[in-house]
Amino acid sequence: MTKTQTILDEITAVMNHIKEPQIEEVAFSLYQAKRIFVIGEGRSGLMGKSFAMRLMHLGATVYVVGETITPSIAAGDVLVAVSGSGKTQQVVSVAKKAKEVGCSVIGISASTESPLTAHTDELLHIPAATKYRSENEAASIQPLGSLFDQCAHVVFDTICLEYGNLNHMNHEQAFKQHSNLE
Repeated sequence: MTKTQTILDEITAVMNHIKEPQIEEVAFSLYQAKRIFVIGEGRSGLMGKSFAMRLMHLGATVYVVGETITPSIAAGDVLVAVSGSGKTQQVVSVAKKAKEVGCSVIGISASTESPLTAHTDELLHIPAATKYRSENEAASIQPLGSLFDQCAHVVFDTICLEYGNLNHMNHEQAFKQHSNLE
């Protein structure tokens, strides 16, 4: 078996543990939100940024926490907090602050029991290997949190597919939102 096939098999094994109704619930929560904010650090943060960009293409009002044009978060908004370990200090701190101002928090993590989960309303559990490698995570030949990040990307694209359906956005409509300054 090739390394590429092994990686694809690892992703498939993790994705088979994620229940489609849970992805649909997250998409519905985002659809109902006034505004969506996304936080993540490192590679998980990059997956979060790509998620935010795709949600924008699909008609959402969405911001990435930490960017210079991100407004203050308020009640009625939803924060999507991405952390494989659920321990990333900045992500946990932002989730806690969002809860304090009355926002819903959706956690995306490989951990079901972490500091992040204490501040979430919904947790979408991605049981993939992270840099900490606990017994509750799928094994991986890949270093650090590569498997988590890959699976998070697939989960985010699946959420976006459902969000687009809820928002009645098709390819042509989404394409109109795509950057035209390239």
